[in-house]
Parts: sequence; C-alpha cells; structure tokens
Amino acid sequence: MIRQRIGLRTPGLAYVVRALTVLLALALVWYGLMVVLLAVKVSPHTVNSLSAYHTLYDDVVGLKESDFSTAVRFIAGAAGLVALMVFVYLAAQELPRPYLARGDVILQAHERGKTVVKPRAIERMAELAAHGNANVSTASSRLGDQELNVDVSVRRASLAAGTLTDVRTRVLTDLDRHQFADLPVNVTLTGYDRKTKRELS
Repeated sequence: MIRQRIGLRTPGLAYVVRALTVLLALALVWYGLMVVLLAVKVSPHTVNSLSAYHTLYDDVVGLKESDFSTAVRFIAGAAGLVALMVFVYLAAQELPRPYLARGDVILQAHERGKTVVKPRAIERMAELAAHGNANVSTASSRLGDQELNVDVSVRRASLAAGTLTDVRTRVLTDLDRHQFADLPVNVTLTGYDRKTKRELS
C-alpha cells in the first residue's frame, strides 16, 4: 500500500512572528545583563544610561489618576484590543498547516467535470521510462509537491552519470507526451550492482 506523505507549509507572516520572538529574547537577555551589572556593583547611573531602566521606572511611578482621562483610557483600551487581535492572528500563523504531498493531477477542467490522473499512474510511467535504459537495475519514483523524484540503481557504476542524464531525458519525454511538460524531474542515484563495485576504485 502506498502511504501518503504529509508536508507542512510556512506562511510568510510566520517569519514575522519569529522575528518578534527573537527581538523579545534579545530584550530579555539585555535586561538580564543589566541585572548582572547591578549585582556586581556597577554604577546605577551607568546601567541606567545603557538601559534607561530607572528612567522608565520613574515615569511609571509618576503617573497619577488625573493623567488618565476618558479619551486616554479609550485610546489605550482600543490600542490594547487591536494589539491583542494582531498578536492572536500572528500566533495563529505559527500553527502547522499540513497538506498531502501527493495529489491528483488535473489535466482538464470544464463545466461538465474534469480529467485527473492519480499520482501512482505518473510515478509508474516514470519508472517504466527509467527502465528503458539498459543500465538501470531498479527504479522508483515519488510525485511530490509540484515535482517528480526518481530514484534509480544502476548495474555499472562507471556509467552512472550518463545513465542519470538519459533517465531524466526519458522521463521528461514521456511527461511531455502525456502533457505533463511543466513538471520538474529530479533523478537520484541510490545504488549500484554490488557485482561491479570494483569499478568505483
């Protein structure tokens, strides 16, 4: 039985989340370093000039109830709500988005239906094309995410380079014949006949 492989897509905004996480980590490390400096008796004035920790503390302590007017509270509440929604959305971008790496290939689609080809049919076609080369002993293929990967073992290791080129040409020719010309093909050498292993020396 052919088992489906699962792939994961990474949304572009996920990289924004990772960048923000790195910035937060750097801030924590930086202010942790400030605590270490204070612990080893570095001048508080010097530490404050580096981190402004005391200045920020004085600003917060100096706030009074009169500083929070109705307009200020409304703006702060609205900004907090917007920030919450933005961060929740960004956090959701980090959730994994699995998808099937192998899927049906659509040849034609029209009002009455569509013509599709199963992944295994394309894979089998590539394997038969690879076996058209006399130096190929075994071949297996896997239709991935918009690409076709073909693994081959050869009988003569000394002819491996030419064999791989020929196999790729044969597979591309068959793909073009069946109107899959836009499908990239990757051919990989996975082994050789042990009876001819001396050829590698």
